[in-house]
Amino acid sequence: MIRIHTGRPEFDGLYPKVRAFLEQDGLDVVIDGERIRGYRSPDARSIWIRDNSDMMRALRYFEPDMTSVVDHFADTQARNGRILDYFTTFPEKLPSERENWTKYVRVPVEADVEYRFVKAAYLAWQATGDDAWIRRRLPELEKALEYSRTHPWRWDPEHGLVKRAYTIDTWDFAYAPGHEWLQFQIDDDTFWGLHHGDNSGYVEAYRLLSRLYARAGDPDRARRWSERADTLQENLNRVCWNGRFYTHFVKLTPVTIPGVDEAAQLSLSNPMAINRGVASHEMAVSILGEYQRRRAERRAFAEWYSIDPPFPDGIFGDERLVGGAYVNGGILPLVGGELARAAFEHGLETYGVDILQRYYRLIETSGETYLWYHPDGTPSRAETSTSPDARPTDGWGSSAMLVALVEGLAGLEDLEARFAKVRLAPRWLAAGVTEAEVRAGYAASGAEVGYTYRRTGRGLEITVEGATRSVHAHVLLPEGTRARSVLVNGKPVDYMNHSVGESPYVDFDVSLEKAARLRIDL
Repeated sequence: MIRIHTGRPEFDGLYPKVRAFLEQDGLDVVIDGERIRGYRSPDARSIWIRDNSDMMRALRYFEPDMTSVVDHFADTQARNGRILDYFTTFPEKLPSERENWTKYVRVPVEADVEYRFVKAAYLAWQATGDDAWIRRRLPELEKALEYSRTHPWRWDPEHGLVKRAYTIDTWDFAYAPGHEWLQFQIDDDTFWGLHHGDNSGYVEAYRLLSRLYARAGDPDRARRWSERADTLQENLNRVCWNGRFYTHFVKLTPVTIPGVDEAAQLSLSNPMAINRGVASHEMAVSILGEYQRRRAERRAFAEWYSIDPPFPDGIFGDERLVGGAYVNGGILPLVGGELARAAFEHGLETYGVDILQRYYRLIETSGETYLWYHPDGTPSRAETSTSPDARPTDGWGSSAMLVALVEGLAGLEDLEARFAKVRLAPRWLAAGVTEAEVRAGYAASGAEVGYTYRRTGRGLEITVEGATRSVHAHVLLPEGTRARSVLVNGKPVDYMNHSVGESPYVDFDVSLEKAARLRIDL
């Protein structure tokens, strides 16, 4: 449950719209007599770990079953730790495929599956607060990450980074000249390289696993995975950062694709790297500035490119993969949502607000949301998509936009599980909002937290209540001001003024029993 009341429809109305999209994407399957509740991708009637894990960031607010999908991917894990990409019980390639058999798939060129499995498990634990459940899953989570660090298809020991076949960012088909269609296999002709998005995802997964081991009372394993995360982050930033953003693909196998300006290619995992915590503040600002610069060129209705500039038409094996289509330069709300979340965190709050407003206008007028759009704003349709089913209820991008609203603009972020510890970072001033009521709750556990917010003549007043026992406040202040005092329930507390870019913030910590009244005097 999310409730936001500001009097502004683009903020108050976003959650109901996103929830309505997601509710149309729910998929119930029964395998071996067990019911599994998952959410389908926008282009296939199947449950992919990559889509589901990202959508769980929004699903947790209204979906009570957060564990059955994770359990099924864990139960079908290979001996070597490999995780499947997806499963389904529905015919996929109509009309030729009519069998409703149970079908499992792992796309060999994919290198990101295992970190998404860990993220899904972490989000499920966060919403349920079920420590016993996550302890039972820890061996499978660790086995998955060990697979990514040891299998010769996944790990490059020279650079200490995860490798993959030459795909477009995190997508699942590889460059294979001469192959008759999309190439999903690894073979003797595979072009190998390092993709930044895989490695930023694994840095985050290592850190999540470290937190879970610390929670389970295993400090040695917690320390080991934390150290591995630090090393992987260092290697990633040394090898893949080009001074402005992350290089799309650092080649291990020499290959030249005519007509590709590789030094200029900005790919969709760049803003995700910011939100996964691998980019420094300076790097984050550089990435955000690059997207803003490309927006100013007005080559597309939005700067949320899957990759820019795109690859030459059709070179990945499908004639429909022209420049500006799908992952070859299409415009993805997924990218916009990640950009907005990153902008709120790195001192470009008004840019984050602008992205949310543009997305709301996009879905308000049509009542639809698509995985991708053509640069002129035309949505993807079945006839232009490389997938057989392009639905107007994309949960992947809409979920990312909701995360940007809840954790970025409204500033409610769960730092543990069941909101026991939260980060409170309201940034309503960036949107010109002076009064707001916000509440968030998990359907799986019933845990809730909320606050009221008001700008007064002398400063800011915030009242926090709910399940949380600990609040780290990180509050945006009016431009050109500083906090002169902070009171919690009428008593002064220690605080620190600082800036994120040019945006003034005040930070302080609050211990909570039932409620706390915060007053920030300017």
